[in-house]
Amino acid sequence: MGELDHRTIANAYARWAPFYDLVFNKVMAPGRRALAAAANRQGGQVLIVGIGTGLELPYLAPTRRLVGVDLSEAMLQQAQNRIMNHGLRNVAALLVMDAMRLGFPDNIFDVVAAPYVITVVPNPTRTLDEMLRVTKPGGELVLVNHFGSETAALALVESWLARYSSRLGWHPQFSWQIIQAWLEVHPQARLIERRLLPPLRLFTLTRIEKTIL
Repeated sequence: MGELDHRTIANAYARWAPFYDLVFNKVMAPGRRALAAAANRQGGQVLIVGIGTGLELPYLAPTRRLVGVDLSEAMLQQAQNRIMNHGLRNVAALLVMDAMRLGFPDNIFDVVAAPYVITVVPNPTRTLDEMLRVTKPGGELVLVNHFGSETAALALVESWLARYSSRLGWHPQFSWQIIQAWLEVHPQARLIERRLLPPLRLFTLTRIEKTIL
């Protein structure tokens, strides 16, 4: 399986940036709408980790104050173009930032949303740690991702794609057990929703509450 590190991820998404929307917009739109709906219910200040080209931005309520971070400058430039084209005035900042080292104080965001990100980062558990750290008690982590399939035919495709992880920029065989194991050692993180999404139940919406201890 190809290994992911910051350099390979940045290079992969620099290649994807010019045509990312064309390839991924329709297939991933239901997940982005579900993620935005969850963030809109919670309200307040929202951090989008791995904002990419900002495809979810138009789905988020204009009353939400948004901050987006991404490792790829090329993707962020596309997001900035989207903000200008749509006249989105609630986006406070777009920042080049490592998801495993978020440059924010503890307990600052009402929602930390990660659209199709956990399968991309080199260290998913460290990324979850950081997202939980910057979430306010009572706030939510909202994730949308594809997890490794238990269906034989799809699992075979994922196994083949996994050989090209470094070129693709993500891990096609990412297991739900990674999230489950992280939850088991973080009592402050409580799973409140896990829901399969269209198309074809390929993606999963995960909502995790940061409980007030």
